[in-house]
Amino acid sequence: MEQALSMNLTQHLAMTTQLQQAIHILQLSAQDLRTEVEKAYLENPALEMDEPVHTADSSVLRADNLPAFSRYLDGGGTYEQGVYSGEAEAGQEPAAAASLSLEDELLAQARLAFTAQPELAAAMFIIGSLDSRGYLAVPLPELAQAAHIALPMMQRVLQRVQTFEPAGVAATGLQECLRLQAERQGAYKGLVAAVLDRHLPDIAAGDLKAIAHAEHTTLKAVQRAVDFVRQLDPKPGRAYGGEPEVLLEPDVIVRRVDGEYRITLQDNGVPQLHIAAAYRQADQYDAATQKYINGRLRAAEWLIRSIAQRRETIKKVVTEIVRRQRDFIEQGTGHLHAMTMQDVAAAIGVHESTVSRAVANKYVALPNGLWPLRKFFTSNLAKQAGGGDFIAPQVKEAIEQLIQAEDKHHPLSDQKLCTMLADKGMALSRRTVMKYREQLGFPSSTKRKRY
Repeated sequence: MEQALSMNLTQHLAMTTQLQQAIHILQLSAQDLRTEVEKAYLENPALEMDEPVHTADSSVLRADNLPAFSRYLDGGGTYEQGVYSGEAEAGQEPAAAASLSLEDELLAQARLAFTAQPELAAAMFIIGSLDSRGYLAVPLPELAQAAHIALPMMQRVLQRVQTFEPAGVAATGLQECLRLQAERQGAYKGLVAAVLDRHLPDIAAGDLKAIAHAEHTTLKAVQRAVDFVRQLDPKPGRAYGGEPEVLLEPDVIVRRVDGEYRITLQDNGVPQLHIAAAYRQADQYDAATQKYINGRLRAAEWLIRSIAQRRETIKKVVTEIVRRQRDFIEQGTGHLHAMTMQDVAAAIGVHESTVSRAVANKYVALPNGLWPLRKFFTSNLAKQAGGGDFIAPQVKEAIEQLIQAEDKHHPLSDQKLCTMLADKGMALSRRTVMKYREQLGFPSSTKRKRY
């Protein structure tokens, strides 16, 4: 009795471990799956790994025709980790875009500007102390002390570095950054200088009337000065990449062929796995060795089947997404339909959690761009009697259109936006409208007001 219970418990634990592995495999992106396969190959001697093979047939493997484990043992069959895309470029690794850093750009200018070694050394210390915005992140006296360079020399060199491109670089703060740019354009005078020196908080608050009152001038004059200030770059260093650009690799590619959409998994970089021939004849070993070999074989079989099932599940999920979101693919983001993971799960006959794992950490390349798969799942914001469903992207697009078309002298308040959206069948709270407006980067109506 105890032996039977122990055996059942062992089998249950083994199954739990296998299910956990299958769930883990399903959640992986194509890039992470490659790493997982290589790791499993190193840890399990029952696995053999071949280099990825490009195949043009996108429907070779299906969940209902996965080979039985006996076929692996009898014939040494290979699990075809086929590539859905047959195009040559599909297998190429994405190249990292070369990016010149701000530090590299400034050092190149410094070598031309300074011929004396002490000054060049001071410039290198200054440039090396800039943050990602292009600001000097260390107080100059501290930097001079750390570099063992006289403060007057450091000050002279800093003034020279502040003439480098991009304009505003090496400033000690926002006000100096904007002032350096205005000086470069010959505009640091009159009302512009006053605004930069005394009224940056008023600009941030959108209180142009306070500026006009303090400077004894008209709102129109203040508006012109503020417009100039707003076109200056508060972070001149952000145009330069400190690290190479990371290009996202799609896990799924959707192409339109003869009016229909062809879904292909971009997993051609994942090595092929199959059972090692030496492990197909475990009966020639002693009992302890056979037990070890059988354990390794079961683990290898489950991994191979988990990878195959992952591919089939992802393909089913993406197929359903494409079926429901053709308008989005063909007409743009304003035509994204309300769709939940539960909707897709019911359509393809799996649990909602399976859909969630299938789309996790994965991107799809559509004819209209590269998108995270999770983008397509958005809960309905509201549903009115007689009205249709609407989702965040549609609401945001409507808000953007309303603000862009508004009278700039009398901009729309959030409450007015609520009313106008309700007229379009989108009944939202003022707080929700404010949240989406801010996400779109539009300030409040008082800050958008023109004079």
